Amino acid sequence: MKLVDLPKLSTKRIKALSESGIDSILDLLNFYPRRYLDRTTVAKIDHLRGNGEEVTVVGRIKKIQQKGRGRKKRLEVIIRDDTGSLKGVWFKGGHYIKKQFSEDELVAFFGAVKKYGRQFSIAHPEYDKIGDSSDIQDLKKIVPIYPSNKALSKTYTNSKLIHQWQKVILKHEKPPEFLPESVLEQHSLPRRHEAYRMIHLPTSKSEYKQAFKRFKFEELFLFELSIAKTKHEVIEKNEGKIFQNLGDYTTAFFNQHLPFELTDGQKSALSDIKKDVRSGTQMNRLIQGDVGSGKTVVAIGAILMALDNNCQAAFMAPTEILAEQHFRTLSEFLKPLDVNIRLLVGNQKKSLRTDILTDLEGGGCDIVVGTHAIIQQEVNFHNLGLAVIDEQHRFGVKQRAEILQKGSHPHVLVMSATPIPRSLAMTLYSDLDISIIKGLPGGRKPVKTAVRPQKKHSGIYDFVEEELKKGGQAYVVYPLVEESEKMDLKDATAGYKKLKKRFSNFEVGLLHGQMKSKDKDATMQQFIHNEIQVLVSTTVIEVGVDVPNASIMLVEHAERFGLSQLHQLRGRIGRGERQSYCILIHGHKVSKEGQFRLRKMVQTNDGFEIAEADLELRGPGDFLGTKQSGLPEFRVADIIEDQRILEQAKTAAWKVMKDDPSLTQPEYQELRKVFTPYYKERSKFYGMG
Repeated sequence: MKLVDLPKLSTKRIKALSESGIDSILDLLNFYPRRYLDRTTVAKIDHLRGNGEEVTVVGRIKKIQQKGRGRKKRLEVIIRDDTGSLKGVWFKGGHYIKKQFSEDELVAFFGAVKKYGRQFSIAHPEYDKIGDSSDIQDLKKIVPIYPSNKALSKTYTNSKLIHQWQKVILKHEKPPEFLPESVLEQHSLPRRHEAYRMIHLPTSKSEYKQAFKRFKFEELFLFELSIAKTKHEVIEKNEGKIFQNLGDYTTAFFNQHLPFELTDGQKSALSDIKKDVRSGTQMNRLIQGDVGSGKTVVAIGAILMALDNNCQAAFMAPTEILAEQHFRTLSEFLKPLDVNIRLLVGNQKKSLRTDILTDLEGGGCDIVVGTHAIIQQEVNFHNLGLAVIDEQHRFGVKQRAEILQKGSHPHVLVMSATPIPRSLAMTLYSDLDISIIKGLPGGRKPVKTAVRPQKKHSGIYDFVEEELKKGGQAYVVYPLVEESEKMDLKDATAGYKKLKKRFSNFEVGLLHGQMKSKDKDATMQQFIHNEIQVLVSTTVIEVGVDVPNASIMLVEHAERFGLSQLHQLRGRIGRGERQSYCILIHGHKVSKEGQFRLRKMVQTNDGFEIAEADLELRGPGDFLGTKQSGLPEFRVADIIEDQRILEQAKTAAWKVMKDDPSLTQPEYQELRKVFTPYYKERSKFYGMG
C-alpha cells in the first residue's frame, strides 16, 4: 500500500505530509498522537468543576453568535443539556467553524473546561455531531489527537482525517515484527502490528500506554544494541597492550613522592585501571568524579603504568588554558622522576612545534599534554600506549575515535569533572566501563554557599576584605551576556574598575577570553603566587584553574548561570585547607527556574545531585549538546522519565549481543534487517564506519 491509495489525499495534502516528514505509509504509522481525548465518560454540565479538567459534554445548540471586532472577534456556540449550559469559544477560524453548526443540533464538545462567574466554557473544543441521543454511545471511546503545523492546517489535514487514514492502513497493512520473541515475552510487550493498533485506535487508556512503552523500548533497545555492538567490536578487534609491569615509575611515585594519602575512591579507580591494562583487551574507562575529587592523580597513575611498559601517553584537554594547567600539574608531580613532558597547543612557534613532533615520533617525549592539536594529521607517536581525555563531554565523539588512530589500539581513559547523571551515563557512556570517585581528598572542607541580592554589595565587600586580610584570595566572576564576548568583557571591565577602587589596599587583576594566551597565563601565574589577591574574570576560569589559597568566589548575576556551570565555578575554591565561601549575587528579577538553581546550590555540594537537577531542568540535549555528545534524539523515549524502560532495554540488548553478535540466528533475522542500516548510521558518527 502507498500513501496515494489513501482516501481524500490530494496533491496539496501529499505535499503537506511531506513537509511534516511523512513520505510513506510507515512514516504515517510512526506519526504518533500527541495526546488523547478520553470520551469514555460523558459529563453532565452541572457536575463540572471548571478548573481545567478535560471533559466530554453533549447538548443541543441554543445559540451561535460572533462577538467582538478585528483581532478580538470570536465565535461563541452555546449548548445545553438537561442540567445547564456551556459555551464553546473559537478565537481563530470562527468563520469556517460557524458553517458547521445549526441551532438545535445535538453535538458533543471535548476539551478543558473553565468556569468564569457562573458560565462554563471550553476554548477551541474538539466537536462531533450526533444524529440522535442513541448515537451518544459511539462517542464513548478514546480519540487520538495528532500534532499539527501550518502546512497540515492549511490543507485541513486534521486529527479526524489522520485517524481515518490510520484505520485504513491498519486494515490492509501488517508491519513485520523485529523484536525477538524472547524479548517480547520477557517484557510483556505487544507485537508491532498490535502496538500500532493500540496507539492509533485504542479502546482504553491502558492500551495506548502499553503501545507507547513498546515503542519507547524499541528505540532504546536499538540504541543500546548499537552501543553493545560498538563495544563488542572494540573487544573483538582491539587487543590492548598488556601493561604487566608496575615498575620504577609507578612504585617510586606512589611510595616516595606523592605528598598525600590516596582516598578510597582513588584507590578503587586505580585498581580498576590496573585490571583493565593487564586484561589483554583495550581499556575504555570513564573516571567520573566531582570537582576536586582527585581524578588527575588517578590519571597520573595510569600514565606511569604506560611508561613502566615502554609506552608513551597522551593527555588531551578541550582548551589551551586547561591543557596548560594539566601540563604544570604533571610537571610538578613528576619532577622527581625525570620524565620528558611536552605541551602541544595551537599557537606555538613553528620551530618549537617541529621539535615537539620530532621528539614524539622519535620516542624522546614520554608524555604529551595538549588540545585537539594532538590528533592533527602530522602528529605521529613512537609507541602510544595510553590516551587520557579530560572533560570528555566537550569533545565530539569522532575526536575520541581519532586519537585511537594514533597508536596500535592504545588504552583510553576518559575523565569528567562534570558529573553525569546515571540516566545519561547509561546511554552516552554505555561503551565505557565507569569508575566513580566519591568524596574529597583529606583536609578539604566543604564550601559554604550563600545567596545575596545586589543591594547587599557593601556588606559582601566588607566580608571579602576581612578574608583578604587573613591571607585569602577571591574570584569575582561575571557572566557571558547574550553570548557576546564584547558585552562579557565590558561587564567584567566595569567591575574591575569598581573593585580596584574598593580594594585599593590589594592587587586586583582582570582575566578574560580576548587576552592573548601568554597574558592570560601571566595573570594566572600572578594569582597562583598571590601577587594578585582579587581576580575579576569572565567564565574563562570555569575550568583549568587550581589555586589552593583562593577561598572566596563571588558570582555576579548568578541567576544567568546554569546549575552545572555554577557548580564548576564553585569548584575553583575549597581546594586547600582554608574554609571557603561561594556568594551568589542575583539581580532584581529572578525567574522561578533561577530561584530553583540558586536554592539548589545552597542546599548541596554534591555534583551528582546538582547534575540530576540540571538535567531535569534542561533536558539531555541542552545538558550536553546532542550533536556533540552522540546522544540521539529519541522520538518517544525520554531518558530521564523512562529510566526503568532504559534499564530493561539495555539488559535485553546486551544479552542479544552476547548471544549472537552477528545476529545470524533465525530468531534475529528481522532484527538484523532493521539494525544493520541503523548501526551503519551510528558507526559513521562514532568514526568506525
